[in-house]
Amino acid sequence: MPTREEVVAALTGPGAGMFELKEDRALGYPIRVYAHAPPSLRALFETTRAYGDRLFLMYEDETLTFEQHYRKVASLAHYLIAQGVRKGDRVAIGMRNYPEWIISFWACQVIGAISVSLNAWWTAPELEYALKDSAPAALLIDGERFERIAPLLQNLDIRTVLVARADGMDFAGVDFDKAADGAATELPAVDIGPEDLATILYTSGTTGNPKGAVANQRNHVTNIYNTMLGGQIARHLAGLADQPLDPDTPQPGALQTFPFFHIGGLSGLYVSTVFGSKLALMYKWAPSEGVRLVETYRLSSVAGAPIVVRQLLETAMATKADISSLIGIASGGAPVPPDLVRTIGEQFEQKAAPGNGYGLTETTSAIIANGGADYLANPESVGRPAATADIRIVDDDGNDVPEGSVGEVWVRGPNVIPGYWNNPEATEAAFGGGWFRTGDLGYRDAEGFYYVVDRKKDVIIRGGENVYCAEVEAALLEHPLVKDATVVGVPDKVYGEEVGALVQVRAGDNRPETVDALKESLAPKLAKFKIPTYFELTEEDLPRTATGKVLKREIREKRFASGR
Repeated sequence: MPTREEVVAALTGPGAGMFELKEDRALGYPIRVYAHAPPSLRALFETTRAYGDRLFLMYEDETLTFEQHYRKVASLAHYLIAQGVRKGDRVAIGMRNYPEWIISFWACQVIGAISVSLNAWWTAPELEYALKDSAPAALLIDGERFERIAPLLQNLDIRTVLVARADGMDFAGVDFDKAADGAATELPAVDIGPEDLATILYTSGTTGNPKGAVANQRNHVTNIYNTMLGGQIARHLAGLADQPLDPDTPQPGALQTFPFFHIGGLSGLYVSTVFGSKLALMYKWAPSEGVRLVETYRLSSVAGAPIVVRQLLETAMATKADISSLIGIASGGAPVPPDLVRTIGEQFEQKAAPGNGYGLTETTSAIIANGGADYLANPESVGRPAATADIRIVDDDGNDVPEGSVGEVWVRGPNVIPGYWNNPEATEAAFGGGWFRTGDLGYRDAEGFYYVVDRKKDVIIRGGENVYCAEVEAALLEHPLVKDATVVGVPDKVYGEEVGALVQVRAGDNRPETVDALKESLAPKLAKFKIPTYFELTEEDLPRTATGKVLKREIREKRFASGR
């Protein structure tokens, strides 16, 4: 059986075909790019028409086939051009995960417009900031967000406003359904290349106004090809490379839990489209509804934040629902506790491949990935880099650290975005010199597996000793009384910082004895200085972003602000 390195070399070497890599120095430094990749997302979208009447989108009682979707995209694309939207113009999209979000995204890509993803959780002032910052020529928005932003539209120079799911609202814009009526059969003629800009996704903005991360066509096409190559590598390592694909294999299907304004959700959107997968959408995350969709449509994969995956599995177990169709369960967007990986392996008797990845908006989703047997054997690791990605682990002076030592993760490759919209200072600080400085701390082991231990800004320094929150959180989540947990630094006059833990427990377990049990369980696993000094128990869900990340700043301010 060939090694993973041998398989990758065979699939990406000279003359290898679809995944052949070549060196590109157009940026002033060498990167590896796919020699035969299509030039744009539009080129990939054009191939999806071949799926015809195959089911594509399911939302509540609504469905769309690939052909219906193609025609709606074509119609909306022609409408936008008729309204004066041109290649390079920005088009803002602000909606829940409705089918209209997907149609809007692809309509932008086929005409070369830059889609601007608006966080659906934002308040009116936050929406206004992003709209002023990106200056879109058109706004495609749902009724809920339209009501939020309508009083401010007079202050914004937006030529075209389309409103989806207005539910009888009185508004000045055009109804989305009229613009995307499906009457068009062909796409407008537009030439789009690898370096043309494709998307703007706003970062979380935890230290100020969010930054608009700008990605080009090559970034997204590389992400799709990395995904396809990962699948081929897995087939080769499983000894299936010479076996033809069974034409009777059921159509793949995915449950969408990440919001589309997040890079994880956007990746799921376009990967499902290009792969011919059916995609189940939800108004908002509800574990019971997620289980129902998997069971009803026999979905084959789900990806979500760790808390989402955990709730899905627990609900299925409690209701005895049949979710055996799942063969891929990926978690990301936040550190994945090792116990969750083991739960997947046990609940599915290792017939479903767990997956994890490490990436950011600035790296166009995952550039390090772990899956299958590797993941079950190394659940603490985020995996190995994509074939196109170069990774460095460096100290505060930018020098490479020894194997096994913790440092900041730096990334280079065709999946790293050009920079931030209208923000040259932030672009230079993060991307200057050709390496993207992630702000995450991690290390590499002797076998080439990478581990991410914490955000650099979240490391707790207790009396000169570093405490990595992810390690303590993973240990807490091993305890059966713990539903969820997060760890933050608590100001301390003696040690500088102490370790504080906010722990969600089940009803009836919010009592002093629980804290004693937690401390006792941590003693064999963690050095004494890592064990939380302060515990707060709650039966409520921890505050999280729309993408599943715990709002640690809010927890510090509300739970541990004054220190102890």
